[in-house]
Amino acid sequence: MGSPEGRFHFAIDRGGTFTDVFAQCPGGHVRVLKLLSEDPANYVDAPTEGIRRILEQEGGMPLPRDRPLDTSRIASIRMGTTVATNALLERRGERVALLVTRGFRDLLHVGTQAREDLFDLAVPMPEVLYEEVLEVEERVVLYRGEPGAGTPVKGRTGDLLEVQQPVDLGGLRGKLEGLLARGIRSLAVVLMHSYTWAQHERQVGALAQELGFTHVSLSSEAMPMVRIVPRGHTACADAYLTPTIQRYVQGFRRGFQGQLKDVQVLFMRSDGGLAPMDSFSGSRAVLSGPAGGVVGYSATTYRVEGGQPVIGFDMGGTSTDVSRYAGEFEHVFEASTAGVTLQAPQLDINTVAAGGGSRLFFRSGLFVVGPESAGAHPGPACYRKGGPVTVTDANLVLGRLLPASFPCIFGPGENQPLSPEASRKALEAVATEVNSFLTNGPCPASPLSLEEVAMGFVRVANEAMCRPIRALTQARGHDPSAHVLACFGGAGGQHACAIARALGMDTVHIHRHSGLLSALGLALADVVHEAQEPCSLPYAPETFMQLDQRLSRLEEQCVDALRAQGFPRSQISTESFLHLRYQGTDCALMVSAHQHPATARSPRAGDFGAAFVERYMREFGFVIPERPVVVDDVRVRGTGRSGLRLEDMAKAQTGPPRVDKMTQCYFEGGYQETPVYLLGELGFGHKLQGPCLIIDSNSTILVEPGCQAEVTETGDIRISVGAEAPSTVGAQLDPIHLSIFSHRFMSIAEQMGRILQRTAISTNIKERLDFSCALFGPDGGLVSNAPHIPVHLGAMQETVQFQIQQLGANLHPGDVLLSNHPSAGGSHLPDLTVITPVRTSSAGAALGVRLAERLTLTLCRQVFWPGQTRPVFYVASRGHHADIGGITPGSMPPHSTTLQQEGAVFLSFKLVQGGVFQEEAVTEALRAPGKIPGCSGTRNLHDNLSDLRAQVAANQKGIQLVGELIGQYGLDVVQAYMGHIQANAELAVRDMLRAFGTSRQARGLPLEVSAEDHMDDGSPIRLRVQINLSQGSAVFDFSGTGPEVFGNLNAPRAITLSALIYCLRCLVGRDIPLNQGCLAPVRVVIPRGSILDPSPEAAVVGGNVLTSQRVVDVILGAFGACAASQGCMNNVTLGNAHMGYYETVAGGAGAGPGWHGRSGVHSHMTNTRITDPEILESRYPVIVRRFELRLGSGGRGRFRGGDGVIRELLFREEALLSVLTERRAFRPYGLHGGEPGARGLNLLIRKDGRTVNLGGKTSVPVYPGDVFCLHTPGGGGYGDPDDPAPPPPGSPQQPPAFPERGSVYEYRRAQEAV
Repeated sequence: MGSPEGRFHFAIDRGGTFTDVFAQCPGGHVRVLKLLSEDPANYVDAPTEGIRRILEQEGGMPLPRDRPLDTSRIASIRMGTTVATNALLERRGERVALLVTRGFRDLLHVGTQAREDLFDLAVPMPEVLYEEVLEVEERVVLYRGEPGAGTPVKGRTGDLLEVQQPVDLGGLRGKLEGLLARGIRSLAVVLMHSYTWAQHERQVGALAQELGFTHVSLSSEAMPMVRIVPRGHTACADAYLTPTIQRYVQGFRRGFQGQLKDVQVLFMRSDGGLAPMDSFSGSRAVLSGPAGGVVGYSATTYRVEGGQPVIGFDMGGTSTDVSRYAGEFEHVFEASTAGVTLQAPQLDINTVAAGGGSRLFFRSGLFVVGPESAGAHPGPACYRKGGPVTVTDANLVLGRLLPASFPCIFGPGENQPLSPEASRKALEAVATEVNSFLTNGPCPASPLSLEEVAMGFVRVANEAMCRPIRALTQARGHDPSAHVLACFGGAGGQHACAIARALGMDTVHIHRHSGLLSALGLALADVVHEAQEPCSLPYAPETFMQLDQRLSRLEEQCVDALRAQGFPRSQISTESFLHLRYQGTDCALMVSAHQHPATARSPRAGDFGAAFVERYMREFGFVIPERPVVVDDVRVRGTGRSGLRLEDMAKAQTGPPRVDKMTQCYFEGGYQETPVYLLGELGFGHKLQGPCLIIDSNSTILVEPGCQAEVTETGDIRISVGAEAPSTVGAQLDPIHLSIFSHRFMSIAEQMGRILQRTAISTNIKERLDFSCALFGPDGGLVSNAPHIPVHLGAMQETVQFQIQQLGANLHPGDVLLSNHPSAGGSHLPDLTVITPVRTSSAGAALGVRLAERLTLTLCRQVFWPGQTRPVFYVASRGHHADIGGITPGSMPPHSTTLQQEGAVFLSFKLVQGGVFQEEAVTEALRAPGKIPGCSGTRNLHDNLSDLRAQVAANQKGIQLVGELIGQYGLDVVQAYMGHIQANAELAVRDMLRAFGTSRQARGLPLEVSAEDHMDDGSPIRLRVQINLSQGSAVFDFSGTGPEVFGNLNAPRAITLSALIYCLRCLVGRDIPLNQGCLAPVRVVIPRGSILDPSPEAAVVGGNVLTSQRVVDVILGAFGACAASQGCMNNVTLGNAHMGYYETVAGGAGAGPGWHGRSGVHSHMTNTRITDPEILESRYPVIVRRFELRLGSGGRGRFRGGDGVIRELLFREEALLSVLTERRAFRPYGLHGGEPGARGLNLLIRKDGRTVNLGGKTSVPVYPGDVFCLHTPGGGGYGDPDDPAPPPPGSPQQPPAFPERGSVYEYRRAQEAV
């Protein structure tokens, strides 16, 4: 990065705590500076102050802070800033009003209808960004040519549209004037289908600007992509944040003479490109700071390491950012930050709540790191401000941080050094808890030293940070061990060697400016301009010319924009992208053809089809050659190369490296003499054997024993990671290894899930992620499962244990069992499960590979081990198949009365026998329901077989990973820790039961509680819970519950156990391993022949989706935890000969002690996302007329229940409508004086105006012009509504200050939204 004109180039990363300044000075030398981002006693703006200090130091003359700086010697300023992110996190943006199509007033409040935390009864959700809503009288729908339809118009996607109602600008004018009178000056305009028909939004925007609104964000301009919910959130974020950014920019300008008129000022966007100051917008700014770090290591480490793929590891004070670079930036186009889903190009930066400031806890025998953070204030205990014990304190106690290398900025007066004494004192309190558990717990053991406790927390933190790295790489078919770890950020250097070693990496690269790499990345970044527009063309020869024309037009826009910024054409490059997906799927990939030149059978811009197939195969393991490909969007990314490059070299070594001092660092086995080196004194070629510390002014690097560091020719540190010294882990309980095994077992289940999702073909598994993968011990007891789908939590264990009891010695190597029967632990028939003995010989391994390539459903795989006569563990995968036959498409009939009417049944079916996949037999079984009058066999055999094969592949992955674990630790140790993990969950539940019983005893209340509720047919669900205080146990007795019903509300026993585990986890109130141990303190009594344990042939589909909710209501009611939620999933199915659609719909959540119920959200045993209205209307013959909250439907109380929703669907074709719902007769109960929520209502409004109440469960033909109107139940209220004590404004729990984000987080959210 030269400066030939003799002027300064500044690159500044303004973070939440510190601002880093990287300056290229006249003459080419570099200055770096770090200062506090907020220091109002000394300066107004940190970036301006940083520039002032460097100009002052270089010029040798004082520059007063109260005068604007002279810009004559400043060539450019580049900045990354957290201003937008902080405003979003802290909700300190502009006052905004939302303008939305009539009928969708609460669309962004409801969002996807899924809750963020499955087990938090308070349902904490981020608040919307807008303050008021105006509904706009207008409507555009997709043209289908119905009789009486108007003249179609063509949208910019190429779709034909019908303008059913033009914008009523006259009526809107007065409403907008009212907003202005109330002081609102910023608007977000979000109208249905504006991604393709933007005229209505433009008309509204023009009127608003005419009236004097200072900022108007049109969703069609903020991001013209289909899906109104994320596009609406993006427009709101733009309206909320852009004025805040503009104010900051204006304030920054005022610190300079001429307001920076002749200086190039660029801001980093979330996509890793720089943008001019005047076009920097809120929706593109939320990753402005972290993006610089990705650009930094991509421009340095990737090049230096010869193009080897790189994992970026940026560990800061409160969180860690993980990303990947392999020659091109990895972008996502829809991601959430602070609860707001933004539809904009963003680097795939995965943030996890584990940093130097992550707090340390010992809970029920488990070492826990985070997610709570000490933050900058008060900070870790060593900051001398009374803060909690953190990872930083553990590193300080271990000697891995040296107080002398930190400035004296700590303590109340911010003038003291770090305090090791404070760290030791805070950690000693935790160590006391640990040793009390060890000496008095269920498995007495020797106490741990303070250093052993600190080391344990560091190891647990490392394992927590490895999980997202594994997920990020394996999700796209990459091996984490094939990467270089690029470490930066203030805290990363202490953990880099351990992280790399755990992931199998052999190289760590730490840039010499690693503490300021984000600022360096800004200096090396390019200026980017993007143009994108929606499309709905097929990717086919007849459309290639249109695609080329559209790409050429967008390319011209990018080139013109960059030329306007002063770039000559020779410095401008463009890259074209198509957003492609297989028809009928939602899995779209944004692909570039830069490595696939044009052919005679492709567009002139490149062979996008080949690029799509190659990437699809890499990420998902298969392609669908017979399926047409659709173009959703066309995009061009224009890049203006800045010409700035970093060229300074490291100094040559002048002898052996000088040891600055010797210190004592603690590693496994005890303290070791550790030399300390100063980075500034090291030269090219110096090699340092671990253990050692390398220190500079911004970071501390720990080179662990067995590793070697060397200084590269560019002055960076490259660490060769050696194998870890062998250590012995015994089978006896060790709380440190318990925490590590907990992470490893969960990681195995997660990686199995990734394989299943990648290799499955059906929408249900690949896109809706309706599956679970699990690991089981030798007795079939659940050890870990992912994701946490509530209805799967206990049911899979029942399935595995049934097979063990049923088949016993009749299980042989090469067998794989398939099961879905309710009496065998099944939930409902579309969910399928299995067990297989697998040889460990080479022949068996080869067989497993062949099966994995050819096979996959609910698959439980039984594993034998050398010298063992019985299976040593089991793995299982349960997947929801979209159709397995029965009386209705989808295999979820609302009126079934026998199990056979619900589809194919498998009790203990050998899917694979003697190593041979029984395709003919399983095909026959899937078609068997067609032999029953009125029923059909499976309607999608191809998907069934493909998904079964994918499940086998997932199980094979689980076997491989557990095998690696056994190879590392030994079979006896792994099996022992499977038991220890289950015992840990048991301990947490016993602690909760004791606390509940003690609380009741202290108030003079009996240790027995009870509750009763009813299904709409009058069937009672009765529960009596008897607490044993001394043992921390309980009997859950459902005696008195109603008998099996003639219908499908019967719930298999496994469903009740799943509901019970879900409730116990909610009542514990914190993360615990969810496994068999949760039920160990509990004896469950369920009367045979009841609705909760029906006969083997009873219909059960409604029990899975409806009765399960009532069981939860009864359990939580008995414990007095909260009022009843809507108690229903509101199942709606629509179908005819050529289409089928299924959805579940949100309602109101129950209120509780300290919180109002959330409105318009799924509760308890379901968390399914709802289809976006624009997607629904584009793929199915319906119009969504209304989707809003059902105001007043929540029960009154001191804390009011959440409101249900109103959803209206207008049908455009003849079809069969089926509804399967509850709470249409019995209202959701209130608690402690709170009033019940409103019952639900299902109405059909015929085209002639006749209104019919459909009742709770029915199937009815519908015709064009008919409207289905669904009113979902509200939640119950909590407490006397006349209580004069003012309730709090909402949930006491707020989203964390540094929430997770990135593709790994989005994947987990999607998994849990089932």
